[in-house]
Order: sequence, then structure tokens, then C-alpha cells
Amino acid sequence: MKSVRDIALEGKRIFVRVDYNLPMDEHLTITDDNRIKATLPLIDYLVDNNARVILASHMGRPGGKTVPELSLAPAARRLTSLLNREVAFFSNCIGKDVEEKVAALENGEVLLLENLRFHRGETENDPEFARALAGLCDVYVNNAFAVSHRNQASVVGMVQWVPQCAAGFLLEKELACYNDSVKNPKTPLVAIIGGAKVSSKLKALKNMLNYVDTMIIGGAMANTFLKGCGIDTKGCMVEEDLGPEAAGIVETAQRMGVTLLLPHDLVVAEKLDKDAVTRVVSVNDIPDGHMGLDIGHKTAAFFAAAVKNAGTIVWNGPMGVFEMEAFRNGTRVVAHAVAASRGFSVVGGGDTGLAVNVCGVADQISYISTGGGAFLRLMEGEELPGVAALEK
Repeated sequence: MKSVRDIALEGKRIFVRVDYNLPMDEHLTITDDNRIKATLPLIDYLVDNNARVILASHMGRPGGKTVPELSLAPAARRLTSLLNREVAFFSNCIGKDVEEKVAALENGEVLLLENLRFHRGETENDPEFARALAGLCDVYVNNAFAVSHRNQASVVGMVQWVPQCAAGFLLEKELACYNDSVKNPKTPLVAIIGGAKVSSKLKALKNMLNYVDTMIIGGAMANTFLKGCGIDTKGCMVEEDLGPEAAGIVETAQRMGVTLLLPHDLVVAEKLDKDAVTRVVSVNDIPDGHMGLDIGHKTAAFFAAAVKNAGTIVWNGPMGVFEMEAFRNGTRVVAHAVAASRGFSVVGGGDTGLAVNVCGVADQISYISTGGGAFLRLMEGEELPGVAALEK
């Protein structure tokens, strides 16, 4: 896979797929610009090399329609501020007007196109839409790891129509980080897997058993494991049909010599509410009508001890409903333990990235991935379509 560093850039039109799918408040103000900041090194590099830079991204799920609330205009304004240089914005991403706007770009200028998903051809990987995007540039650069698991026009489809294609700095960094943490880790390797559903991480769980020394399972998905191991989980959220699969993973871990850790106690409540009355109980003594919403204090300390001497830690999925203070302690204790570890720590994006921010330890994590879904796909042992397209 070619790197953008391997390409002569001066005077060329460089189409860069970025991920500016940003959180905004009700006033359409960007509340977290980390995804923009992650692209600044590449943009600065392209500008310094006198390229003509065309940035493209999606925002939300507009379903192929123009939705003003999902415009990338606020991203262009924020990028202008962060770069300390004017970033032009155009209200479409294909068509004659866009072609004229691109043709007018001077060396070192930057243009951000409107939301790609305002056109249905993006998510459908429509060949005509892909060719229209490809016609805007001399070089295609994928710098959007977070969408590289999507088989879409700006990620996969347009690659075959552009003379030169390459990986951007962020994509290279993400892939190298994954290889260093899973394929070639400093041992012992500890994986922390949490979140709501076993079904969404079943393939990742099975694949990661081939690499890890210790696997920690928390979050609501741990309930399915407990049920599969014969524990009466009462009102806890459980994927009943996956109990046998979960039990099979426990048995496989034992057979492979992998230490697999499950919760000993849970924080339970009768309802999911920030003001709910909570209790900490053993997994064997869950009261009727109660649901587990966080790992208990003993389990949190148990999990924290398991990461203390890790050489590498890979974490994907919180330990409970961390968005509410009443059910945040488990995630907070584990987050601080990961941060305090001397091992190389990698956090899969999405909810886990948000969790370490909420817990105040983001700056103590070795690397926080920009893409939860793409990171999980790698954990499953699957290739990323966007990367495969570049490699071809």
C-alpha cells in the first residue's frame, strides 16, 4: 500500500477522504473537534508541498437527501480556525460547478466539499457517483480509518478511477497501531471487551482468543456469559440465544490457556435511571426485578489488578452505563487502571473513546482509535474494504 509520502504532490489535485462526522449541539455548534484535529498533520503536509487539496466527508445519515442540519459548513469554519488559513466550502460534491471550483484552486489552497451522503450514490457505492468524484482529482488519499470498513463510493468505488492512490498519515497510524497491539504486541496482551451485546462482538471475541493472554469481559454483554455459565441473571439484559456461544468461548479460552475473567458482583437497579436506587450484589444473588448496569466494586478492583502488569492492553467497550454517574464507577476504575499501566494501551473509538474522556484519562492512553467500527472489524480478523482497495 503506497503512502502519500511516496507521491509527488506539487500542483496536483489531491482528493482526501476524511472523517468529519462530528457531534453537534442543537445550535449546530461542533462539540468535539478531535476528528478535525486528527487530520491537520496531513493537510499541513499537502499545503506545504503546494498541492491543491480537496477534502470530502460524510455527516450523519441523511439518506441521500439534502439535510441542512447535516451540512459540513460548520466543519469548514472550524478547520479554517484550526489551520489559521482560509478553507473554502462548496455546497455540493459533484457536478459542473464543483469541477469549476476545483479547477480554480491554486497551489496550497484547501476546499471542503458538502456532505457526500446528500447523494444516495455514496452509500450505494454507485459507479457513476464514484467516477464523478474521481474526476475531480489526480491523486486519491484515504485518511479516514473510521469509515474504511464501509464499502462506499468515496472509500472503495472511486479508487479504481484515480491514477494514483495512497494512504494518509492517520490511516497509516491506525493500522500500525493495531499491528503493534495485536499482531506483534509486547506481552502479556490483555483485551478488555465490554459494551451491550455479545452479538456485535462475537467474531472479535473468538478471533482475539488467538492473540491474547487475558480476556476481560464486562458491560451488559457479560450477563450473557454469566447466563451461559449457569448463573440466574434475573432481570439483566441477556441475549438468550447466545448463551451457548458464550459458554463455548469460555471453554475455548480454558482449552487455549487464555485467562478469561467475568464479573463477580454487579451494580443493580430496578430501572435504568440516573436517580435509581442501586445495590451492589454478587452475581449469584441478583434480586428479582433488578438489572445489572455496571460491574461491582470487587470486580472493578479485580479487573484493574489484571491489567496492572500488562505489556499491551486493547480495550473496546465500557463496563457499564457510564453515561450516568450511578453506573460509571466500573468503567472509571478500569480506565484509571489502564492509564496507570506501563503497558502500551489502545482504546477502540466510539463509546470507549468517549468513556476515557469522561473519566479524565484520555491523555494517559497510548492511542485512542478514531474508528470504533473499523477497529472492531480488525479485531474480528477481517480486512477493511478501504484498505483492500488501496492495496490492489
